[in-house]
Amino acid sequence: MGRIMSMSQLVRALALVASLLQGTAAEEHTVGNTTGWTNTQGADFYTTWATGINFEVGDELLFNFNTGAHDVAIVSKTAYDSCNSANPINLTRTGPATVPLNSTGDFYFICTVGSHCSQGQKLFITVVADNDNPSPPTTGTTPPTTNTTSPPPPSSASPRGVAFAFVFMSLAIAFFCC
Repeated sequence: MGRIMSMSQLVRALALVASLLQGTAAEEHTVGNTTGWTNTQGADFYTTWATGINFEVGDELLFNFNTGAHDVAIVSKTAYDSCNSANPINLTRTGPATVPLNSTGDFYFICTVGSHCSQGQKLFITVVADNDNPSPPTTGTTPPTTNTTSPPPPSSASPRGVAFAFVFMSLAIAFFCC
């Protein structure tokens, strides 16, 4: 009877860990889906694409574009509204570009090549706190930065790593207790 109860507890623990793993994964959002970051789709294409997507801190935006044909600039609301590319917060000219969403707030992206922005190659999103891993909210003044260098090595204290360690320890305890 004790062995059956231990197995039941193990199954519950594994189910809990599986749900934790599912909730902690950040999402990569490919801007424009298969169309990518191009200027041929019209004024509302990227607004429509972003509608209904929940952008959370820890997610990433992937801008697929050909180097030299497009770029992606993070700009202020004023620059976004007027398609002014004079003083971008950040500019990445090499495609594809990955932009990590590091803080909450409103963020504005444009293509600075030719008249692409005025033709609709611009994106506005609102980033919210990660509901699975809440962090202190910010005012949106810290822009996400583009990943132009290799990413840092994974942290040994990442939520996924902790969850895997928990699964391993649960299995080890179950093995020695049963």
